[in-house]
Amino acid sequence: MATDPAGGVGVDDLSSSSPVAFFSRWNLNISRKYQHLLDKSTPFILNRWIGFLGVAFIYIVRVYFVQGFYIVSYGLGIYILNLLIGFLSPQDDPEIQALVDGPTLPTRGSDEFRPFVRRLPEFKFWYAITKAFCIAFVMTFFSVFDVPVFWPILLFYWMVLFTLTMRRQIMHMIKYKYVPFTFGKQRYGGKRTAPTDDMSLPHD
Repeated sequence: MATDPAGGVGVDDLSSSSPVAFFSRWNLNISRKYQHLLDKSTPFILNRWIGFLGVAFIYIVRVYFVQGFYIVSYGLGIYILNLLIGFLSPQDDPEIQALVDGPTLPTRGSDEFRPFVRRLPEFKFWYAITKAFCIAFVMTFFSVFDVPVFWPILLFYWMVLFTLTMRRQIMHMIKYKYVPFTFGKQRYGGKRTAPTDDMSLPHD
C-alpha cells in the first residue's frame, strides 16, 4: 500500500477503495458476464424464442389475474408492432434506393441474387421484445401504472392499427418484390453450360 511522505495512505489507494470505484468495477463485471451470456445464446434461435414465449405467458397470466394494467399492455402492443415492422423491413428501403441508384432487390430470374438484410436483425428483435415484456411485467407491481380504461376500445384500436400497418407492409413487399424470410426463397445462380450430346468414345 502506497503512503505519502507523512506516513498516511496515498490518494490513489483511497480513490481505488472508494464505494464509487467498487460499484463501477462490479457493474463492469456484471455487464461483461451478461454480454457473454447473450453472445453464447445467439446460435440457439429456437431455445431463445421458447424462453420468450414463457416470459410472454407469465405476463399474460399476471394481467389476467390482476384484471388491470391495460394501458401498459396497450403500450407494449404498440412497441411490439413497431419492432415487427423493423423486423419485416429491409435495411435499405427499396423505395429510396429506386430513386437514388435503381432497384436493389432482384425482380427477374436473370438478376443477381442478393440476400435479404433486415433493418432489425432477429437477435435484436428477440432481445428487445423479451426485455419489453420483462419491463411490462415489473410495471404491473406498481399501482401508479394501473390507469382505469375501457380495455375493449384499446384492443379494437390496436387491431385496426395492426391491420392497416400489416396491409401497408404487405403492399410494400408486393410492389418491390421481396420476401422477408429465407425459407423457400428463390436463389439465382449463374448460367449453366449446355451438356454435350455424347461423351462416349466412338465405336468401331
